[in-house]
Amino acid sequence: MTMTATEPIPGSELAVDRMPGHWLLARMGKRVLRPGGRELTDQLLDALAIDSTDDVVELAPGLGSTTELVLGRNPATYVGVDRDPVSAERVAHVVNGPGRSVVNASAADTGLPEASADVVFGEAYLTMQPASQKAKIMEELARVVRPGGRIGLHEVCFAPDDLDEERCGAIADDLQRTIKVNVTPLSLRGWTELLNEAGFDVDTTVTNPLHLLEPRRLIADEGALGAARFVSRVARDSQARARVLAMRAAMHDNADHLQACVVTATRRSPN
Repeated sequence: MTMTATEPIPGSELAVDRMPGHWLLARMGKRVLRPGGRELTDQLLDALAIDSTDDVVELAPGLGSTTELVLGRNPATYVGVDRDPVSAERVAHVVNGPGRSVVNASAADTGLPEASADVVFGEAYLTMQPASQKAKIMEELARVVRPGGRIGLHEVCFAPDDLDEERCGAIADDLQRTIKVNVTPLSLRGWTELLNEAGFDVDTTVTNPLHLLEPRRLIADEGALGAARFVSRVARDSQARARVLAMRAAMHDNADHLQACVVTATRRSPN
């Protein structure tokens, strides 16, 4: 089931100059909002190998584009966890049916039973959390995932791994000014260490350029018609155009030190 453009978008009550960047892009008609685009989402789901025996949890499903892909793999159960009530309500339309649900809760306190999931994944969510919250979320995910279960992240990462802290801070500030949300990427090594410290053994890592707003990626993610529609809407709205161009410039100017990444891992058995 595909949602219509008339359904509410989180943050839609905010002025264009204050709306979080990913929801502004959604308002302009962009459906794929993930750092590495549909390509890395597909690689994430392939690495997680979701099948009909799996109980799956998705963090912050957003507009539900990845949710639809997951449901197409017919998992045993699916639960979306989203702290934004508007987003949770949107995705509830996609997951309606036996063994499919959405809970309006924080990823750091899902309310889900211990060891209740075979697969937990999130896209572009942990990147927007400060270090202390990242740790709390990982602690909660380690509680929810069964030993031997899988976790997958699709996030933004700094490159190279040894990029100095001052440069990382400047890049994060540049992104935050334009996207209007907290953006705190880690290096690929940082993401793998975060998972390892929470009790997961890393299985797969993949990186891609952060080309979310580049023409080739727009067409690959949205299709030629969808990309043209998005560009047309942005062009007609001067405030949105200024925001989108600023976001694109921040990514482009820091392209040598920003990537999209996928990391998957397996839950270790507790000692």
